Amino acid sequence: MNWRSKDIWIEFLRGSRKTSSGYDQFDRKKGIVCIFRWGFPGLNRRIFLRFLMKDIQSIRIEDKEGFYSRRVLYMEIRGQGSIPLTRTDDNFLTPREIEQKAVELAYFLCVPIEVF
Repeated sequence: MNWRSKDIWIEFLRGSRKTSSGYDQFDRKKGIVCIFRWGFPGLNRRIFLRFLMKDIQSIRIEDKEGFYSRRVLYMEIRGQGSIPLTRTDDNFLTPREIEQKAVELAYFLCVPIEVF
């Protein structure tokens, strides 16, 4: 193991910059949505998406119950597919919290909510 890979493992274990953490920015005046996420360590670590608000079709809630239950909030983009807004591997949000986030975001963007 060379020194660089050792540093990456130390950073990974420490969790100083967690993978998939980041922010969402909605600018109503400019009509632009920016989504930033941290990816895995390497050259293309920063993930930055930018698109127009008018291209947002809906806010989607995916609720899967069972042994591996999960609740994820997605934004459906015309021509881009769906983009997760909440972490897909964590289940820290209750159904009420995720519904509240979806309602607030759908109201702000003037788009419908879909539940799957």
